[in-house]
Amino acid sequence: MNAALIAGGAVVTLVSALGYVMAQTLPGPGQYGPNPELPAPQRGLLPDMGIAEPAGWEGRQPGVPQGWTIKAIATDLKIPRQTLVLPNGDILVAEGRGGNAPKLTPKDFIAGILKARGNTSVKGGDRLTLLRDADGDGTYEGRWVYAENLDAPYGLAFAGGRIYVANQDALVRFDYTDGQTQAAAAPTTVAPLPSAVNHHWTKALAIDAEGRFLYVGIGSNSNIGERGMAVEENRALVWQVDAATGAVRPYATGLRNPTALAFEPNTRQLWAVVNERDELGPNLVPDYLTSVREGAFYGWPYAYWGPNVDPRIRPGDDEKVQATVKPDYALQSHSAPLGLAFSQAGLPAPFAEGAFIGLHGSWNRQAPVGYKVIFVPFSGGKPSGPPVDFVTGFQANGKTMGRPVGVTLDPKGAVIVADDLSNTVWRVRPPGR
Repeated sequence: MNAALIAGGAVVTLVSALGYVMAQTLPGPGQYGPNPELPAPQRGLLPDMGIAEPAGWEGRQPGVPQGWTIKAIATDLKIPRQTLVLPNGDILVAEGRGGNAPKLTPKDFIAGILKARGNTSVKGGDRLTLLRDADGDGTYEGRWVYAENLDAPYGLAFAGGRIYVANQDALVRFDYTDGQTQAAAAPTTVAPLPSAVNHHWTKALAIDAEGRFLYVGIGSNSNIGERGMAVEENRALVWQVDAATGAVRPYATGLRNPTALAFEPNTRQLWAVVNERDELGPNLVPDYLTSVREGAFYGWPYAYWGPNVDPRIRPGDDEKVQATVKPDYALQSHSAPLGLAFSQAGLPAPFAEGAFIGLHGSWNRQAPVGYKVIFVPFSGGKPSGPPVDFVTGFQANGKTMGRPVGVTLDPKGAVIVADDLSNTVWRVRPPGR
């Protein structure tokens, strides 16, 4: 075995052991809602690290609420990330793995080893796969490669007879004809996207109801700017893109890694889930769900959860910190939300109004968090209560069977969940449908 890997494994083991001792003295989890508890920052040479060992489902499946049923509608995919339900009910699946950031420090090297232990070994497909349930019985017997040779596709959107795809390097579109199973031509580039270094490579995507503007979530190129702020130009923000011309402009800034975007259907307000910064302790900083306000600054890298100064980096003056907008709703620190979809009318309580969120799961704390799909109830277009577990059981007995990413809803009210560890797409059907 390679000596560097042996040494790396020894370092991970030592760091994990030290992190476990530290974790026992820190506040427990439970950071949800508009006013989370923010413990004092905990600094160290390396963050706490811990991830459950991947394992197969072996005849098991995730747990869902009483009356709901879950079924794997596609398996053996090539790293499914986000899904899109087309007007005829077909489902597009974006498959791929991106990123090309160099490892600059021992921390990067060690973290890379640990993260790889918790991810699939399958090579990313760099493609879109189309799934079809022709007779409506819940079995998706049709499966085609709709488009291939893409560059780590992630965000998906549809409007006006066009499918939009956010690759890691460009926003592209396909002309779509209802019922087609393969793109008729190569994609057209709408706008290039920042892709140099690409530490956070995923590009989230949403489109407004009129199909006029696209919104692209672009993550930072670092944890807190340690690569220098020059590489952060046009990063850690949401872009607004004119669908007709490709013209871009910053819509909201200071969002470290906005990994999923969606419009709340009643208010038509844009919302995002955001992965916050690391290395301030297992319970800091909370990831979050927030409305995305035009022109707002959300703090990265200088501040978090409103004007709480990050002790590792300070602006030249305090104006930036004082201008920081507080997010709407905290999610547990390091739970890694990667999916966001709003409910639809007719679903049973408590899922009739609110947001489904896919939590990919932590790697940088000893006691794992996330690894499930939750539902945040809304009232009047705003979060209105504690989260409800929706799809669970992705971990058991120290093993990890799956990691949720994108979530979306089909016309029958079923929730579609992409799982990029078992390379499965799950369909969660509501009772009575």
